Amino acid sequence: MSSLATSPVARKVRSGVHWGVAHGLPTLFLRRAASRGDLQARLIRAGARGSDDVFDLIEEIRSHGPLYRSQVGYVATSHAAVRHVLTGDDFRTGLPTAEGPLGRISRWAAPDTLHPVEPPSLLVTEPPDHTRYRRLVTRVFTMRAVERLRERTEEIATALLDALEPRATSAADLVEAYCAQLPVTVIAEILGVPEDERGTVLHVGSAAAPSLDLGLGFRRYRSVSRALDQFDAWLGRHLDDLRRAPGDDLLSQLVAVRDEGRGLDETELKATAGLVLAAGFETTVNLLGNGIALLHDHPEQRARVVADPSLWPNVVEEVLRLDPPVLLTGRMAAHDTEVAGRPVRGGSMVTAMLGGANRDPDVFADPRRFDVGRFNARDHIAFSAGRHHCLGAQLARMEGEVGLRAIWDRFPDLRLEPGARRRETRILRGFERLPATLRP
Repeated sequence: MSSLATSPVARKVRSGVHWGVAHGLPTLFLRRAASRGDLQARLIRAGARGSDDVFDLIEEIRSHGPLYRSQVGYVATSHAAVRHVLTGDDFRTGLPTAEGPLGRISRWAAPDTLHPVEPPSLLVTEPPDHTRYRRLVTRVFTMRAVERLRERTEEIATALLDALEPRATSAADLVEAYCAQLPVTVIAEILGVPEDERGTVLHVGSAAAPSLDLGLGFRRYRSVSRALDQFDAWLGRHLDDLRRAPGDDLLSQLVAVRDEGRGLDETELKATAGLVLAAGFETTVNLLGNGIALLHDHPEQRARVVADPSLWPNVVEEVLRLDPPVLLTGRMAAHDTEVAGRPVRGGSMVTAMLGGANRDPDVFADPRRFDVGRFNARDHIAFSAGRHHCLGAQLARMEGEVGLRAIWDRFPDLRLEPGARRRETRILRGFERLPATLRP
């Protein structure tokens, strides 16, 4: 690429064009559709405000049947329809506009840094590439491998709660001091991230989280782009450090396989490593925050767990079901097909509403009730399904169980204070701030 094309002015122009195509035009379209009463457009805009109204809107969409036709595409809300979309061969990742003129403009103007919803990210690749990438990292997240991490996770949780003890009688933000610190420490140790660099990873990862969303405002788009640039640069330095001084962590193993010519090329390596690192803590932060809030707001359910600690694994499943860390995902119809007996045209987008499937009254009795003893809580689809089922599901379950049990055992009188704030993200659902007094 010429020096003219990479000049600051050229980069600024390309950035503006990319935002306009990827976010500006969709925002205008969504705003107009929402003003006309389109429920999916209203849902997307409510999610951007971090509103709790999203579940009311999901139920309104459900009232139109298991598959709702909107001006944006289709929305699947029933458990059966969502599972069909996620597991069927009739659907794949990607966007309908990818091959059209807007897609070509977007690719021309897109930043050079890696993006979680651009190839070769695991989130948007299909077999055989997806199978190859996933095979290289799956062994770290098996149930047996995760259980070996349990004791270390308990030690980390204890240390974090020890650090909170001196502040127990004054308000502390649990997201910043606990919910974020626990999973980022675990995944950083798995991936060989030095302790003095974990704060950077956490900060940049959190700032980049809205990169999954559609319709970002220009200011948010610029801040996300800067975060992705910083993360890309940091990851490149970290991989170079591991080449010089490899350890026994996952990334050192991936680098070794890459350098022996048997694994990923450099771009694939960075995309896979970056996604595993970011996804390894982002959703678990939400799981812990959502779980603390649900247990706080339902003392009678908390009392059941105190009386029967064997319920803790099911608590995690019920939190995942009722308030999932990822609210929705999307698929494109590969050709003309059907969902829930209704026709779907090839090339159309179908939003698989995980938060809707998890509250399907045909599957879950009294689905809006938080019930730590729910016998089929694990039937939720919070971790997606099919070939894109969450790679770190077992790790998240274990961290959720350890993290929730540890904080409530240590601080059984924990009290949430005013000032809690939801994240302003459309796809990820969790708390940005969760003030609490641990020992009122």
